[in-house]
Amino acid sequence: MSKAGYILIGGFLGAGKTTAILKLAEHLKAQGKRVGLITNDQAGGLVDTSRVRAAAYPVEEIAGGCFCCRFNSLVEASQKLAATARPEVFLAEPVGSCTDLVATVAFPLRQMFGEQYRIAPFSVLVDPVRAAHVLGLANGAQFSGKVVYIYRKQLEEADLIVINKCDLLDATGRAALRAALAREFPRAEIFECSARTGAGLDAWFARITSAEIRPHTAMEVDYQLYGQGEALMGWLNATIKVSAPQPFDGNLLLTDLAARLRAQLQNAHAEIAHLKMTLASGADALAIGSVSLVRHDQKPELTHTLLDPLTAGELIVNLRAEAAPELLEQVVRRVAAGWLGLKLDVTKLASFRPGQPNPTHRLKKLE
Repeated sequence: MSKAGYILIGGFLGAGKTTAILKLAEHLKAQGKRVGLITNDQAGGLVDTSRVRAAAYPVEEIAGGCFCCRFNSLVEASQKLAATARPEVFLAEPVGSCTDLVATVAFPLRQMFGEQYRIAPFSVLVDPVRAAHVLGLANGAQFSGKVVYIYRKQLEEADLIVINKCDLLDATGRAALRAALAREFPRAEIFECSARTGAGLDAWFARITSAEIRPHTAMEVDYQLYGQGEALMGWLNATIKVSAPQPFDGNLLLTDLAARLRAQLQNAHAEIAHLKMTLASGADALAIGSVSLVRHDQKPELTHTLLDPLTAGELIVNLRAEAAPELLEQVVRRVAAGWLGLKLDVTKLASFRPGQPNPTHRLKKLE
């Protein structure tokens, strides 16, 4: 029996991982290959899972911690997909605030399940504007030092650094960013693409679908500092029931709510890492609209568009920011209560800070 491909795609919150993974799934499906996806978060109720299901791919969701701390759950999810969907390629997206995934996920998968899976080189996606801020190439809003530690460690462990959304920078900016990444993280191959437009994806896809992770020594990680950095992040997942006496424009609701949340968080000096929302029709759960916002200086961007007006729906909110979770909850509840003409009922809400990472396995070296 031939091995199934196993592709981990990491990157910080807001890098565009889900969009890229869906494009990769589409690419593989066009080649006649069966694909299974695994999403991951610190809590349940993921926008990413909704988007994958709306695209009609088999998906398993792992909540309650990153793949590194829920390694056994990752294995179980893979086995469940293997039994039900028989993927020829597994695509797995870890939590965007986690690092050290090569030593705690890729290496253990290769060592324990190397007869079943062909583990691809580890890709780390970056938002070019955020990366330019972190690397000192441009001025702009910045996370605190302990959060930046996680960001830079993600880049350090990458086999492949993928500059996503490359159309956000001009040629000079892209060249400067690429040079800085090559200088500071010389072990990685660097690719440029736009998952949204499809530009540059073929070269990256060809690399990760044909190559295997190479033996090497994992990077060193200060887990105390790593945990402190994660603990600075506020996490909020909410489910909101939406209803109205007359049909309404769901796309307008998504973009307006995102803009209101951005304004209130900016006023509170809470640095957004990623805000994602989906609105699913009550009549058809596969008909969804979705919006994404990854920085204060960005306008909310519709990533899926609802074609028809709605009278009811389910809104899922995933908000990550460097701020107290209590603040995030206050802002979300305040904004949800203030949209005229609609009834927005918060039915589920979890807000918290991620706990100290405690990986199930950590292999320092792959022979």
